[in-house]
Amino acid sequence: METQSEPGASRPEDGATEAGGAVRTGTQSIERVVGMLRVVASRGRRGMRIADVVSVSGLPMSTCFRMLQRLELEGMVVRDAMTRKYHLGPLLHELGLLAQPRFQLADLCAQALQAIADETQDTVYLSERRGVESICTSRVLGDYPIKALTLDVGIRRPMGVGAGGLAILSALPEAEVAQIVEANDALYARFGTFEPGFVQRAVADTRAQGYAFLDSAATPGTAAVGIAFPPDNPVAAISVAAISSRLGPERRAQVAEVIARQVRMVCARMPAAAMAAPARPGGR
Repeated sequence: METQSEPGASRPEDGATEAGGAVRTGTQSIERVVGMLRVVASRGRRGMRIADVVSVSGLPMSTCFRMLQRLELEGMVVRDAMTRKYHLGPLLHELGLLAQPRFQLADLCAQALQAIADETQDTVYLSERRGVESICTSRVLGDYPIKALTLDVGIRRPMGVGAGGLAILSALPEAEVAQIVEANDALYARFGTFEPGFVQRAVADTRAQGYAFLDSAATPGTAAVGIAFPPDNPVAAISVAAISSRLGPERRAQVAEVIARQVRMVCARMPAAAMAAPARPGGR
């Protein structure tokens, strides 16, 4: 979505060739806008300065500025005058109120998340699959005084970054795992320990032990255990995060069993359609 043309100026239509010889279609424009909104959303409620948007999106400064300016006019982003950070705008909230998901997974899992937090005393996250990403849709804090706040609700990450996303990825067919890892390959490099081959090895470890475990991968000093569900159609995962010293080999296995017990109860309450239908919303 570009800035409006001046009266009388020519505007390239779908498939038209622009000055640089690049062909832009309406579909490409939509993909770019959605991509920009994903970038702004990637920091949750913290917002992003335009320099950060440029860095994460890989687009030129001038392109980012024009897109953000237009999105702001449309109410899809807002810019804080004090911090100069961009945030998702009111129009997205208003549209979201009208959206009717097939089922409210966060509501369905609320009791299970609280039970896990009460038993482990650590931070519990619900992550849901969105295409090749996972998004945090709920978080419950335990009573342990040192909390692992590695995610905010609404934060998206490439699938495989974080125990929840890794658990979902590891439960998918091998061919689909390869496609997702390839799609996210350039994004993994932005996370400290995710050198080439790291995600593939983590998937193999997850399948061998029956749960995902990461220690100081995306966030130094914190570890997490995650389990995906339902088994035949992994649409989400529940994970527990804590400081690394709290998730040694023995306790991490105990925490995994706590999660697995609650996951079984959640699966028993999930609608049949959610258990059977492929989870492919929000693919990029």
